[in-house]
Amino acid sequence: MFDALTQRLSEVFRGLRGRGRITEENVGEVMREIRTALLEADVNLEVARAFCEDVQQKAIGAEVIKTLRPADLMVKIVHDELVQIMGPVNPKIPFVVPGPTILLMAGLQGSGKTTTCAKMAKMLLGRAKRPLLVAADLKRPAAIDQLEVLGKQIHVPVYAERGHQNPVKVCRNAISQAKKADRDVVILDTAGRLAIDQELMEELRQVAAAVSPQQIYLVLDAMTGQDAVNTAKVFNEKLELDGIILTKFDSDTRGGAALSVKHVTGKPIKFVGVGEKVEALEEFHPDRIAGRILGMGDILTLVEQAQRQYDQEEAKKLEAKMAKGAFSLDDFLLQLRKMKQMGSLSDLVKKIPGMADAMGDAEVDEGELTRMEAVILSMTPKERANPKLIDPSRRRRIARGAGCDPQDVSQLVKQFEPMRQMMKAMSGQSFTQRLRMGTQFSKMMAAGTMPKLKGSTAQNQRALSRKEKRKRRKR
Repeated sequence: MFDALTQRLSEVFRGLRGRGRITEENVGEVMREIRTALLEADVNLEVARAFCEDVQQKAIGAEVIKTLRPADLMVKIVHDELVQIMGPVNPKIPFVVPGPTILLMAGLQGSGKTTTCAKMAKMLLGRAKRPLLVAADLKRPAAIDQLEVLGKQIHVPVYAERGHQNPVKVCRNAISQAKKADRDVVILDTAGRLAIDQELMEELRQVAAAVSPQQIYLVLDAMTGQDAVNTAKVFNEKLELDGIILTKFDSDTRGGAALSVKHVTGKPIKFVGVGEKVEALEEFHPDRIAGRILGMGDILTLVEQAQRQYDQEEAKKLEAKMAKGAFSLDDFLLQLRKMKQMGSLSDLVKKIPGMADAMGDAEVDEGELTRMEAVILSMTPKERANPKLIDPSRRRRIARGAGCDPQDVSQLVKQFEPMRQMMKAMSGQSFTQRLRMGTQFSKMMAAGTMPKLKGSTAQNQRALSRKEKRKRRKR
């Protein structure tokens, strides 16, 4: 979402680093560039103006012009100010005892409200809660069907009363059902409209008054830009929101809504949708987002994503295999799938500190990683355990099964030994170092380029090269 803004700010600070000492006039010039970058990112004009004024005052107050490394201090001040305009945020849900805790989801049609209800239920399942989804959107055709399909997908019951036209009664009956069924969280999927109207607001007000929800969340589509901010302002005046959930946070929108909504409405973003899968809902942490905007990565979110995918016992077994150099293509396939479940590779790269700069403008072909998976799946168990068995005949068979050329199979097999050596080198390293190396390797595999080899594999290759040269001389 913040790619364009990150690039512009990086250019600004890069230019600042090249100046050495700077003057008060230089600070003003830098702030004009930052304000332009914010406006291009669709940040609200008043927010951009206030942000730049605050940063400039703090920069001059901190005597940036007298420091030896003014750019670093400016980055810190900008980071802190970004955190300030987006926060503070407490994404924790205040669960009540005895339950159920009631969460009311509001929003316009097309904002992703129904899907977000399912994502929230999935998140709560991971926190040992027993949610109940309630189909209280009685206006949109197929809204009940959509919620029931999502409920089955995540194994969460859905309360619905087909043919009913009173959402207040449906919500009351759903809460009674939740108490009988020992469900400790009720998520209300309320009706939306294509635009804000009085009927919608009155319906939501009546539902909120009848069930007294512990939290009222407004679901906003990040792709609507400043319209999302204006929508939040109106909803907050009518409903007194507790927080905002911003969907399509992984899109290529400019990010202005995320930076503006807290300042304009006074209500923080609490969760963000980062993909289409039901697992793709994250807590919103302003400090982590500020780090991403400034190209510092977001290692904490990355660790949390990995913890959801990796079992501790499984990780220990893999560690032992890596240390022995016994990492197989089966193991690589498993890690590739877990990595894909964590999100797109390009998104992972942005969260690793320093990785985005190291990759520059290079892009990862996600489709190539899928093709690699198809090649491995076309191999027999023996071939995955020992790729040296793959001769030309087997290579042609594997290629037919994967729908690719034999040279693609050959390339993967040739690259596997360096990968095994890299995995061995990873053992004993920190999670960040390991993930950085793994992501670099996946990028290189997808691009068809390989790093320089170290250790015994490189020595063996040099020895083979010397033998080949001696043979040529004899000839």
